[in-house]
Amino acid sequence: MNEETDLEMEDRLRESGLRPTRQRVALAELLFAKGDRHLTVEELHEEAVTAGVPVSLATVYNTLHQFTEAGMIRVLAVEGSKTYFDTNTSDHHHFFVEDTNEVLDLPNGNLALNRLPEPPAGMEIAHVDIVVRLRRKTN
Repeated sequence: MNEETDLEMEDRLRESGLRPTRQRVALAELLFAKGDRHLTVEELHEEAVTAGVPVSLATVYNTLHQFTEAGMIRVLAVEGSKTYFDTNTSDHHHFFVEDTNEVLDLPNGNLALNRLPEPPAGMEIAHVDIVVRLRRKTN
């Protein structure tokens, strides 16, 4: 991790309303350095350990949830037991490859929603998440 990237991440954290602690900066660099991606807490923790960032699994969990609350990433619940964190916060949908547990962005323009249900009184639809589950064909 270099000094310029540290400063960029510190600015990004401050702009999101978070104090740029050493661990937040290091995790943000790991999370955002490779472009748009989908990671679990465990995957980011493994990357941190491999990169020599001294951080506990609980800290990674808490930090990802802080990033989510600050609008830096979004939560994507695909499996009952696994939560993915998506660095692409734009409105988009996903493929989930069941045999590899891989999450992929659905290409824009390939999905059309004709009608959404009317929300209950006093409520509005904030976001629609569609996950298309995939598996290998059995011939």
